[in-house]
Amino acid sequence: MPVTVATTRPYGFATTIEDLRLHEWSLGPGQPCDVTDLFRAKDFHFIVDDRADVHVASKDGRFYLGWYPKGRRGSPREGWKLVVTGTGDEPGYQASFDRETPAAVVAAAVARVLETARPVDASNSGARASQPRSPAQGGPSQWARK
Repeated sequence: MPVTVATTRPYGFATTIEDLRLHEWSLGPGQPCDVTDLFRAKDFHFIVDDRADVHVASKDGRFYLGWYPKGRRGSPREGWKLVVTGTGDEPGYQASFDRETPAAVVAAAVARVLETARPVDASNSGARASQPRSPAQGGPSQWARK
């Protein structure tokens, strides 16, 4: 079925700024403290290495967040790496963000991941903490040290 379009000009189309619904978008890396302020020393380990990269890991070793201001080794555009290690029953996941991704965007993603964490009730004899996956099972190896 043919479709006709009414135009007010003989060539191409014209539109207005209002029709385009232009937006201003958050750009640039922002402030990394928007992300790091989400963590409490009570629940997480913080390490700043010789490259000034920041590493945050949960005390149970299942959560990792790395911030690489100059890019990650072997992946110079990567600025943030978030990893949640899986269990023997469920696979884990990871997310990466470019160095220019606004910290507020990374903070929103990290905050959502942290909201999903549930403490294991050690007093409940039927509750077992899930064991982290080994590197051979697809778990991270670069930060999992005991």
